Formats: sequence, C-alpha cells, structure tokens
Amino acid sequence: MKHFLSVLCLNKNQILSYILKAENFKNNWRFYDNLKNRTLINIFFEPSTRTSCSFQAAMIKLGGNVINITEKFSSVEKGESLEDTIKTVSYYGDVIVLRHPQKGRSQIAAKVASIPVINAGDGNGEHPTQALLDIFTIKSELMKFDLDISSVYREKNIVVTFVGDLKNSRTIHSLIHILCLFPKISFYFIHPKGLEMPEEITYKLLVNHIQFTEDETLENALKKTDVLYVTRIQKERFETIQQYNAVMSENNYIIDNHILQYAKEKMIIMHPLPRLNEIAVEVDNDPRAVYFEQVKNGIYMRMAILDSILNNTETI
Repeated sequence: MKHFLSVLCLNKNQILSYILKAENFKNNWRFYDNLKNRTLINIFFEPSTRTSCSFQAAMIKLGGNVINITEKFSSVEKGESLEDTIKTVSYYGDVIVLRHPQKGRSQIAAKVASIPVINAGDGNGEHPTQALLDIFTIKSELMKFDLDISSVYREKNIVVTFVGDLKNSRTIHSLIHILCLFPKISFYFIHPKGLEMPEEITYKLLVNHIQFTEDETLENALKKTDVLYVTRIQKERFETIQQYNAVMSENNYIIDNHILQYAKEKMIIMHPLPRLNEIAVEVDNDPRAVYFEQVKNGIYMRMAILDSILNNTETI
C-alpha cells in the first residue's frame, strides 16, 4: 500500500511520468474504466471547490465511485478523533483523499488507514497534488514559447516569481520542492511584511545553490519573470482579524493590466485559486493568464495520481 503525502518522496523522473500520464488523459479525453468498482472517500475538513470537485471528477472519469464527507456532517462534529474516522471509512472504499486545516494530519491518517491516503492539503504544510498539476501547467505552457523546463541545455534560467502569502501557502511550498529538481530555475519572492517564505525552504535553496531574491519590487521582477505565481493572503491562517486587516492594508501587490505593462510578452500568470482582489478580473482576458487552465489540468493530473496509486502503475 502506498500513500501520497508529500512531494518530497518524488524524484524528477516520477514527476515527468505523472506529467506524461496526465497529458495522455487530457489529449485522449473520454470516460475510462480503469477504476471501475473502486470507491474514493473524499474527506474535507476545510472548504474546497477545485480540489474536492476535481478529485470527484477524476474518479468518475476513471469509472469509479465517490463518497463525500465533511466535518459538519461527520462524527467529528460529535468529538470523534481523526484516527477513528480514518479507521472507520477505510472499510468503505479504496482510497482516502484528506484535506485538513492542521499541518501533518495526513501523516497521522496514513498511520492508521488500511487503504491509501492522499494529502489534499494540510494547514500551511503541503499540497502535493496541486504542485503536480502546477508543474504540469508550467511545463506545457512554457513549451509554447520553446522553453523546456526539464532541459539542461537552456542558455538562461527560467525565472519563477511568487507573490502573496508565502508563509502560509502550502501550494507554493510544495511547488518549490518540485521546481528544485529541475535545472536552471531561479526565484523572486514578493510578499507583505511578515509573510516571508519559511526558513526551511530558503535554507534548502541556499544549500542547493539555487538563486532567489526577496523583497524585489514587483515592477522590476516582472521584467525578468517567466512564471508569475500569485496567491491570496490567507485570512484563515491569522490568529486575529486585526492582524489580517493590518497585512491587507499594506498589501500593494495587485496584478492588473497596468502592472502587466512591465511584464514580458512570453510569460504565464498562475494562481491556485480562490482569488480575492490580488488578480483583477480584467486580467482574465490576457492570453498570459492560465489559472483557469490550471483548474482544467487538475482533473487530468488527479486522474493520473489515482490511476497510479490504485493500479500500482508507478512507485511513489
């Protein structure tokens, strides 16, 4: 039995294998029977639209079934422990997809589960399936500009700029770990005060001699950026509403048509969604905006993950 809890268990070849499988599902769209008579248990203790729905859609497209559980409608509302919930639902299906507001809870779930557990986001820890759909999007979109993220023969670095809540964004944390496996990548980190990238990540970049720059002005960074990855300020991670409001009042990093005048023509704009006001709606019509393509890619990447885990077609 294999779980899918962290991108740290993946190597570059495994990631490229997932991308290839997701591409095949995307380019040969149809309903499959790979997971006929298999059941996914979708357990979400935090609100979710894209992750929850895309796992459901992926399982259905593979011919399987889905059982949805939320905290409000589970015995957790009565005080049941996570461990007992996981032990119980393991009898009802073949794989568990777990979203939890506390970091590390997917690892706890995996220790007691009798079926595979997939981490669908744990607090401000990791979001490994999001990172895989993100690298899938980056690779496929940059190839349109003849930029191959996996090539060691590129003359220049691919520049990835992360903007927003870098402290709490589990999607960014997981994606950076994946990007570190690819050659000639450099980063800009742009964030409001107090929402810096965690030290364990910047330390990893330093140890591996991967170039990164913090606190660069957005205008200057955009001139060099190939991938602009924007995230919202995560209200739910603040202890008080006053702390959140203080950060929001100083957050000047808004992506709109005006600021994009500084950006390269050949670049992409990404966002894991949901967004608040950090990307203006007017940007949706910009051909560089690919955040809704990310949503689409999420279905096919999660099809690839589910098929790999339940059919033992790849070692994780």
